[in-house]
Amino acid sequence: MAGHTWWYVARAGGLVAWGLVVASCAWGLLHATRALGRRPTPAWMLSTHRYLGALAVVFTGVHVLGLVADSYVHFGITDVLLPFASSWHPVAVAWGVVAMWLLLAVEGTSLARQHLPQRVWRGIHLLSYPILALTTVHLLSAGTDAKSLVPETLAVALGVLAVFGAAVLLTWRSAPKTRTEPRPPVTSG
Repeated sequence: MAGHTWWYVARAGGLVAWGLVVASCAWGLLHATRALGRRPTPAWMLSTHRYLGALAVVFTGVHVLGLVADSYVHFGITDVLLPFASSWHPVAVAWGVVAMWLLLAVEGTSLARQHLPQRVWRGIHLLSYPILALTTVHLLSAGTDAKSLVPETLAVALGVLAVFGAAVLLTWRSAPKTRTEPRPPVTSG
C-alpha cells in the first residue's frame, strides 16, 4: 500500500476499536440491568454484546497491524506487544498495549466461560471498565485526533455515562432482595 494508507488503516482501526469497546460496555450494562425490559430478548442482547466485544478485538488487531505496517513511526512487534517498549510516546502507547491485553483476557475468558467458575469469569469481565478508561486515555494521549474537541468531549461524556451505568449496576446488584409476602385472603364479615 502506498503513501499514508497504513496510517489511515491504523487510525481508523483504533477509532473503530475504541467505539466498539464503548458500545460493548454500554450494551453489557443494558443487558445486565435489563434496562430495556423484556424486549429485546435477553438472548439477543447477550449475542449482540458478544458480537460487539469480538469486533472490538478484530479492530484492535487492524489497528495494531496498521501501526506495524506503517513506515512513518516505525512500530515493531515488540513496540505493540510490550508496555513502554515504544520509543514514540511510550506512556501513551503503553495505555493502549495494556488495554489490548486486558481486552484479550476478557474476550478469551468469555469464550471459555462455561469452563470457569462464575466468580473468576465475573472478576475478569469487570475489567471491561478499566479497558474503557485505558482505551480512552490512549486515544486522548497517543491518538492524532486527540487534540480535536469532538473526541475529548465524546470521551468525557462517555466516561461519565460509563461510571453512572456501572454505579447503577452495582447498586442494583447489591440492593437487598425483598420478598413480598402473599396477602391473606379477604374474608367477608
